[in-house]
Amino acid sequence: MEETPYQIIGEESGVKKLVKRFYDEMDSNPNMKVIRDLHAKSLDTAREKLFEFLSGWFGGPDLYIQKYGHPRMRARHLPFPIGKVERDQWLVCMRVAMDGMKLPEAWDRQIFMSFYQFATHMMNKTEEEQPNGQ
Repeated sequence: MEETPYQIIGEESGVKKLVKRFYDEMDSNPNMKVIRDLHAKSLDTAREKLFEFLSGWFGGPDLYIQKYGHPRMRARHLPFPIGKVERDQWLVCMRVAMDGMKLPEAWDRQIFMSFYQFATHMMNKTEEEQPNGQ
């Protein structure tokens, strides 16, 4: 039986740890202001939803689907302007969070590449809409 990312990351406690580190970085690093400002003042709901989503996305229990139905993540993110800056800041936060997980190198690369593809798919702003041509 092949292991899933959910098992590799440490199941429920590992996913919660990843999400905590992710939002702690976003909330404490002033260089992440653009992405942080897209979120509510309290990150509690975002933390819960990301945990639920990642649980199923990693191959564990489909908590998000059970609660909210099909994720339709791109559609759910359309109200938020997401361009290269926002994507890259999101990825920096996730990279910091993943660095603290000490995953096997091959799994780390595979999971982070999946996050990169996912974050790129969420982009909905054209280059012309980027501030200062970034």
